[in-house]
Amino acid sequence: MLSYISLEVYTIFGILPAKDMTTYTLRNMGKEYCLSGSTIARLQAAESVSTNTLDALCHILDCQLTDIVIFIPDNI
Repeated sequence: MLSYISLEVYTIFGILPAKDMTTYTLRNMGKEYCLSGSTIARLQAAESVSTNTLDALCHILDCQLTDIVIFIPDNI
């Protein structure tokens, strides 16, 4: 049976200070990758985002997916 896999994208906001970035700089750099302000807000609210968004974040932050995403299995 297939089930929804939840990904919590919370570590991105822990990585920003290490990269000397803020959500403001993320929004500005994100324009090149079509990251909107609402997408950043979705990340801050730990809501779902697309794999394209995750790819863009990895490019912007020069990091691996495992640096910004943690897998949390559903309670089935």
